[in-house]
Amino acid sequence: MKKILFLIPFVIISCKKEAPIIENSNQDSVIVAEQKNPDSGADSVALRKRDSIINNSPITKQVLQKGVMRNKKEGQIIRIADAENLPFRFGEVFTKDNQELVLKIENYTNPTLKASISTDEKDFNIRFNQIKLPNGEYDGPFGREITYDIKQKGEVWLIIGKSNMASGNDIGHFTVSVE
Repeated sequence: MKKILFLIPFVIISCKKEAPIIENSNQDSVIVAEQKNPDSGADSVALRKRDSIINNSPITKQVLQKGVMRNKKEGQIIRIADAENLPFRFGEVFTKDNQELVLKIENYTNPTLKASISTDEKDFNIRFNQIKLPNGEYDGPFGREITYDIKQKGEVWLIIGKSNMASGNDIGHFTVSVE
């Protein structure tokens, strides 16, 4: 009887062991799934690096820490991504008039940057307002798509917001894709 009482805590502890959480991604969303075999994560990491997709749902907090960090100051949303994770996509939402998104891409080494903004919102007034190059120079404005030659390595910023030269709603959901 004493042996059984001694074994019960070990059985309870072993039953509470959680399965590791591995990120799996496809073209439309991030799926966080439990995997019983930790070795199977290698394929998931390769898939994530090939086409990372990050959204704002609470379940992806761990993904945001590894992929595109998000900070918010007053009317400005700042996202920080490492160029090592390219290509990637993430969802964002402007909830107030005149909000701005600054996407900072660290360690950018590619000769060309391609990015686009997509939305299902009707009459959504949004564009790439500016690009900040590693040498500190700015260029812009642009439209919803940008292809830009980057001559130096370093941090590149994409600044997204309302176009003051156009009309339309500047509140809504959108997706940013970067290659």
